Amino acid sequence: MNYISTRNRSITATAAEAIAQGISEEGGLFVPDCFPTLDGEDFKALCALDYIGRAKTILKPFLNDFTEEEIAHCVEGAYTGSFENEAPAPLVKMAEGAYVLELWHGPTCAFKDLALQLLPYLLVTSAGKTAGGKKTVILVATSGDTGKAALEGFCDVPNTEIIVFYPSQGVSTMQKLQMASQKGENVHVFGIHGNFDDAQTGVKAIFTDPAVKAALAANNMQFSSANSINWGRLAPQIVYYVSAYCDLLNRGEDLQNGFNVVVPTGNFGNILAAYYAKKMGVPIAKLICASNANKVLTDFIETGIYDRNRDFYTTISPSMDILISSNLERMLFELSGGDDKQVAACQAQLAKTGRFEISPEVKAKMDEIFWGGFCDDNATRDTIARTFTEKGYLCDTHTAVAVNVYEQYRQATGDSRPCVIASTASPYKFADSVLTAVGQKKADSEFDKVRLLSELTHTSIPAPIAALENAHVRFKEICEKDQMASAVFAALQITPD
Repeated sequence: MNYISTRNRSITATAAEAIAQGISEEGGLFVPDCFPTLDGEDFKALCALDYIGRAKTILKPFLNDFTEEEIAHCVEGAYTGSFENEAPAPLVKMAEGAYVLELWHGPTCAFKDLALQLLPYLLVTSAGKTAGGKKTVILVATSGDTGKAALEGFCDVPNTEIIVFYPSQGVSTMQKLQMASQKGENVHVFGIHGNFDDAQTGVKAIFTDPAVKAALAANNMQFSSANSINWGRLAPQIVYYVSAYCDLLNRGEDLQNGFNVVVPTGNFGNILAAYYAKKMGVPIAKLICASNANKVLTDFIETGIYDRNRDFYTTISPSMDILISSNLERMLFELSGGDDKQVAACQAQLAKTGRFEISPEVKAKMDEIFWGGFCDDNATRDTIARTFTEKGYLCDTHTAVAVNVYEQYRQATGDSRPCVIASTASPYKFADSVLTAVGQKKADSEFDKVRLLSELTHTSIPAPIAALENAHVRFKEICEKDQMASAVFAALQITPD
């Protein structure tokens, strides 16, 4: 296996090169030129392993220039002692045939931990093979959860610096506090006046700016990414979907007709990882894409037209407040049969006009695999309340979107196959909204709300959330979206030519 660019197949890279570089030189995303496949015997063997063992097995073919010892070092370092009960991705039964894949038992209480505890190990190993002693600068745009998970993962990692940009008015109070209080000598955090798409666009522009890259090179530095545009961020997410299938098998579920997966997503990375698991042999029947009021993906799946020229909504599920879904580019590459010219044309049209339309052939393939739905904030709150009252399960504002869209899917199709719902964050990261949903508004401070939520629902406050109450706020700076490059130079203490 090697890696090729979605916009130019002639550009190739090893795993280490793809991870260290983060993004292809012309702006394309790296994808494997082939995928490993798993059969019944493989799954039988995986079922007998713990999460660490499954991760080593699944990731091995993707890390084509890593030794087995290096893979073991990375995986064991990432997943040992970092997750509650040593269980990174527990599968919890919510109702008959409906399971919740809880991906938020790590150090930042969000699904990004599953990848961002591992990425620093992968990146340091990759840089050792490719960077020639250069310092790696991790540049991140976040809609809330990636930022903290990346900061935590790269905190004080030798020979790295990490710079995170987030929309100053587009994350929850708890998400902002998590980032602003981050410890570490190599971490830098900036809010921006704008939304996540502005932050993401700014980061991509910095990545591909020759003058910026030259200034870094002159100071013996190079960029890489912790966003899911980096293959090293995406590959670990495949693991938990394969692992969920193994857990279903171990529970004795009837999967002869496969099972469905529901993913609340904005940037399309988490659901793309589920698609890759399907491509490898996991019998996923339908991938159900759940959106909030920023339903650009729902409309795309329904019409085949991607159009970001629309109103942007700030919602109670802020990690999905996205109109430019970067990882959709990788899916277009798959659906078009690896047609790099078609992908490049779509991305160029998106950059120029804010929209593109896929061919009828690609649309037909997408219809076979995906189903899209959305719900607004009122429906999200209602779903939180109903799910807790009727099923005894407390979910956050993103997982509630997935539960709601799953209900829509069942009603529209009658499909009763077993289902796995990706639960992306602890409800305590969004205590204000969750409390409102269950009818309580009396608490004043953010941590009074956390305590009240615990008392009301008889659930435990996650230790990483509780520890934030007395955390020292280090980062308060907010910049304009067109000043992000200057912020990077200031953080790195270098001067552009």
